[in-house]
Amino acid sequence: MTPEELAAVAKAKAFAEEHVAPNAARWEWERRYPLETIQAACAIGLNTIELARQHGGQGLRFSCKLRAFEEIAKVDFAFAFALINHHNACARFARDGKPEHVARLLPRMLTGELIGCAGLSEPGVGSDFGGLEMNAERIPGGWRLNGAKAWITNAAVAGLSVAYAQTDKSLGYRGIACFAIEAERPGFEREQPFELHGGHAIGVGGFRLVDYVAPDEALLHPPGAAFKAALAGINGARAYVAAMCCGMLQASLETAVRYTQQRTTFGQKVIDHQGVRWKLVDAATQLEAARLLTYRAARLIDEGKAYAIAELVVAKALVRSWLKLAQVVVPLLLVAVFLLQAALIVLVAALGMLLAHWIGTAGGLAVAAVVTLAIAGLLVKIAIDKVSKAGK
Repeated sequence: MTPEELAAVAKAKAFAEEHVAPNAARWEWERRYPLETIQAACAIGLNTIELARQHGGQGLRFSCKLRAFEEIAKVDFAFAFALINHHNACARFARDGKPEHVARLLPRMLTGELIGCAGLSEPGVGSDFGGLEMNAERIPGGWRLNGAKAWITNAAVAGLSVAYAQTDKSLGYRGIACFAIEAERPGFEREQPFELHGGHAIGVGGFRLVDYVAPDEALLHPPGAAFKAALAGINGARAYVAAMCCGMLQASLETAVRYTQQRTTFGQKVIDHQGVRWKLVDAATQLEAARLLTYRAARLIDEGKAYAIAELVVAKALVRSWLKLAQVVVPLLLVAVFLLQAALIVLVAALGMLLAHWIGTAGGLAVAAVVTLAIAGLLVKIAIDKVSKAGK
């Protein structure tokens, strides 16, 4: 990272420790959205890390934003998630909006007077983004929108939503368009915020549009382009949410280490118990692995190779599918092998009895028994070797 980027991350860390950590629990107890602290974060530019310089932003890389919000999430994931969604709304609106529209609204977003949010999920539509129900009908001078959004971060207070709506269901995902929806315009109805345990600072809620008229200037992406733009944003979200989870895990691990260093059981510190240390080391190892993969994903996004993330996801899914299949198939194969071995042993025993009957002497019975046991032992050894290889 560049010195400028390192300074931005350090600023985020200092802000989180001074303004977020002391208040996070109180925000949850009071079940409220910390608007004043969001605005304080905007005042020092934490909502402009990735925003282009020509719009008043810092113009830094996605990787810098990701690491800055990892630091904030260490003390409160909910606050970090609310702020980064406002950050993203600022950057997308500035990048995709019409110049006059951006000039009118972006300054208010930069100060936090106007909070931004995304508008993808709906009451009946979540991960099936192509199945949006919100409708946008073309009218002279703009679009008439009707429908509802739900489970939207910052919706409790947001004044501008980068929202998606279907213009023609027959076109499927190609009919989806993206609009800048203003809460101050007629037809916008804010829904009651959701009460999320441990996450009130996220400000999750929804809104309903009833014959809402979006002027032509509010169209951010036309049908055919909006769906692709949304997926690009989702790729970024996967990466920065992973980083924020690494931040939470880091804080949890540090808390666990401090506690085990202080508490004494059975005459020694808890951390001196080998089994406990193993658990802590396993967690630290997994954290480092997760962080490195997350930083790699961020670097791919910075290099314009977001498609590689999709390839990694597909590869991971294939590996998991094969592992699940192996968990079912391998035991069945082993059972089949044992049944076959048992059948062969029975067959060999039968042949031995026939051989003994044919020879008809005590010596013949002894020879038949030795041959039968030798073959049965060989078959058992083969079965054991197969089980051992399968276990490896």
